[in-house]
Amino acid sequence: MAPSLSALVILFSLFFFLTSTHSAHSHQHPLDPITPSEFFHIQTIISNSYPSLTNNLTFQYVGLEEPNKSTILSWIHSSCSTAENNPPRKSFIIIRANKETHEIIVDLSQRSIISDKVYTGHGYPPLTSEEQTAANQLVLTYPPFIRSVKKRKLKLSEVVCSSFTVGWFGEEYVKRNIKIQCFYLDGTVNFDARPIEGVTIVVNLDEMKVTEYTDRIMVPIPKAEGTDYRKSKSKQSKDVMGMQDGRCFYIDGHSVSWAIWKFHISFDVRAGLIISLASIYDQEKEKFLHVLYRGFISELFTPYMDPTEEWYYRTIFDAGEFGLGQYASQLEPLKDCPANAVFMDGYYAGQDGKPVEIKNVFCIFEKYAGDIMWRHTETSIPGEVVSGFSITLVVFFQWVFVEVVLTRSIRRIMTLLGFHLKIREVRKKVTLVARMVSTVGNYDYIIDWKFQESGSIKVEVGLTGILGMKSTEYTNKDQIKEDILGTLLADYTVGVYHDHFVTYYLDLDVDGDNNSFVKSTLKTKRVTGDTSKRKSYWTVVKKTAKTESDAKIKLGADSIELVVVNPNKRTKMGNDVGYRLIPGRQQASSLLSDDDYPQIRAAYTSIMFG
Repeated sequence: MAPSLSALVILFSLFFFLTSTHSAHSHQHPLDPITPSEFFHIQTIISNSYPSLTNNLTFQYVGLEEPNKSTILSWIHSSCSTAENNPPRKSFIIIRANKETHEIIVDLSQRSIISDKVYTGHGYPPLTSEEQTAANQLVLTYPPFIRSVKKRKLKLSEVVCSSFTVGWFGEEYVKRNIKIQCFYLDGTVNFDARPIEGVTIVVNLDEMKVTEYTDRIMVPIPKAEGTDYRKSKSKQSKDVMGMQDGRCFYIDGHSVSWAIWKFHISFDVRAGLIISLASIYDQEKEKFLHVLYRGFISELFTPYMDPTEEWYYRTIFDAGEFGLGQYASQLEPLKDCPANAVFMDGYYAGQDGKPVEIKNVFCIFEKYAGDIMWRHTETSIPGEVVSGFSITLVVFFQWVFVEVVLTRSIRRIMTLLGFHLKIREVRKKVTLVARMVSTVGNYDYIIDWKFQESGSIKVEVGLTGILGMKSTEYTNKDQIKEDILGTLLADYTVGVYHDHFVTYYLDLDVDGDNNSFVKSTLKTKRVTGDTSKRKSYWTVVKKTAKTESDAKIKLGADSIELVVVNPNKRTKMGNDVGYRLIPGRQQASSLLSDDDYPQIRAAYTSIMFG
């Protein structure tokens, strides 16, 4: 399994500290997510516009129609950036009605529809949880499936089903179909470990009926023993966790301030956690400088490497097809987040347009794990005493005034004798973490944005949950004489090979929005003449991208440094103000053929930056 991608962004700046606590919301920010009352207004406006389709109208997506970037930046820099002077608030909605997809924009200020277009392109909107549940339940009442269950001597009451998108494999026209995979409980809640293989079920969502059904092969179902992950069923020890309940950050609505950082956090049913308007304090200029206008996970592509009938289509786009926000989990205090965390709720529109609340969808907390942000020990300055040395003298002589006199005297004596004592300075690495967990099917994605006092932003996705497993006839590796397309995990159980490609949208505004993308490479140079005993050295060669194509960086490229700079702004030394992009230590690259249909859909995975 390929590791998740990480992007690390670094800007060097001096420190500025803000110590504060959680506060109430003072006014609505233009980038705040849609509120519950706004969801109700949207549902009413849309329903009244389609009165004859009330029972055949579904809300597939409801989110904020963001104002133009220039409008937001003007509002921020305005001396009257209050709720009364907010730009017009709008919402972007995708509905299904009469087997058509409508893209609608609603002006929430005027409470009216200002745009309604029928989408005629390829693909379909994200699935709702309600239609997936209906399709899963439909299968359990389908007579051919019931016969397949009885043929395998299984109990229908112990069968559960799950929905999968079907992908695209060159068809000119694709119906709005999903495929259903069913599993067997009977002794465990970990149904992913007990798939019912050999059965393919296709459900058309517009008709809500089974349109294709095959029962191709019978494969032994893996045992339930040892698969239940509940703590009550395991022998693991109790949780051990200790964290002081201290906070040094300030939250006003969806705006967060901490140390040298200010940013806005919001929730979207597709992207989940969105960070906007991240700014860093420059102590020399005594003001905040913009770094990141907007950042979020734009897609999470998960292709499985099994070309058989029951698995080939599992090439899933977790954000676009299912929604990282729709499947965000309620975070549990003291387990998902430490004691010093502050929690925020999220809302999205259900299939009927009414708001659905996710309690504790985000948590924000300070984290210190004993790491060092910066340190230095200096031994070359005569007479300087490390801070701990004086304390030792206090303990030994037990009088403070003696410590002061002796410290001064010892400094003089040590200097005269030629001794050089140490200066030691250490800064601990404290991080502010904004976290969300999205459970899409069998995987739980722990999504973290980490802000640090060094001026860096680190984005990470941790993968946990349950592996994607298929049934097999094998119980031991020695029996295998073929490529089983995965790893034998237990009796009759294979963990299928697959990838996770996490792609971020990062709109950087480094000290302004007129930025350039600079690629720096290291080049070996030969020393000519007799000017040095060295034969070679390396130097840095910089190239500024002139087009979007020029800015694309392919995965696996030679060592290269990537910096977004503002060529119109200079540091005190005259260098361009910039922010460095550092990919994770290991980068995932697709090994699929360029003409393979999943790779055609996810062609962007061959580019690291672009």
